[in-house]
Amino acid sequence: MGKKRKHSDVNVEALAKKEESTPERPKRTLLGWKEGGEVKESEQPQGFRNKEKVLVTCSRRINYRYRHLMLNVVSLLPHCKKDNKVESKSSNGVTLNELVELKSCSSCLFFECRKHKDLYLWMAKCPSGPSVKFLVNAVHTMEELKLTGNHLQGSRPILTFSANFDKDAHWKLLKEMITQIFGTPKEHRKSKPYHDHVFVFSIVDDHIWFRNYQISVPHNESDKVARGGLDKTTLVEVGPRFCLNPIKIFGGSFGGPTLYENPFYVSPNQIRSLERKQKAGKFAKKVKAKTRRKMHELSNPLEPDEFADLWKD
Repeated sequence: MGKKRKHSDVNVEALAKKEESTPERPKRTLLGWKEGGEVKESEQPQGFRNKEKVLVTCSRRINYRYRHLMLNVVSLLPHCKKDNKVESKSSNGVTLNELVELKSCSSCLFFECRKHKDLYLWMAKCPSGPSVKFLVNAVHTMEELKLTGNHLQGSRPILTFSANFDKDAHWKLLKEMITQIFGTPKEHRKSKPYHDHVFVFSIVDDHIWFRNYQISVPHNESDKVARGGLDKTTLVEVGPRFCLNPIKIFGGSFGGPTLYENPFYVSPNQIRSLERKQKAGKFAKKVKAKTRRKMHELSNPLEPDEFADLWKD
């Protein structure tokens, strides 16, 4: 009988044959394939692909109307990710930045409710910024409006802006942020490949007003619209409606240096205090009028009437 080979000899010979037969695979880098210490770029040119993802969340103790508004925004953005409520007082932006990183998102819409009355919207690009803080007014959800429009969920919207966005630098920055956050990426797996509704952003009285319209086209064969003919195309409002009052624009994500501050902004707390002072002023005016009347009566007494004791015995 012949001698048996040792397992170590067999393994060495098998490895030697494998190294001779298969060449070494080049390493892959961010710029391409690396061969012999030199980086070889990939032959197929890859264009820009929008991989925008938006995290939508809210603070605790949010009002039911504002929660419904947040859910309406979630239904309008197929490229968003919804998360649980966040404690707004203890976070200071750190928790939100961590959540955005964990969800692999690049933007964030944070609905912050204070005193069960005031709604603030944070619109931020994470993690480097910038970020904007808005006060949300004139809120009307889809459930409240009950309008006749009804577009398909997940379809890509057409973003339209008024001409005021091109006047000042801060409006241009807000236009770019809104375009990146509300614009659905092309060929997104949850989106439809066509447009059937329009997002309208218009500036009136230094406020951004949002409207959502459905593009309505007649479906009958007799009324069928020809290619390029927009005479019979109409817009039907779907909802929701809300108004954004910009407060501050920060250089970082949920904070940082202040790039712009609205000089015409008045906080809702100050408005409520002025209303209370006006109500208190009405009562103070009544008290002052009574004291004035008493002082006038004391300083100007009536003359005694000569016929006062005429019918007394």
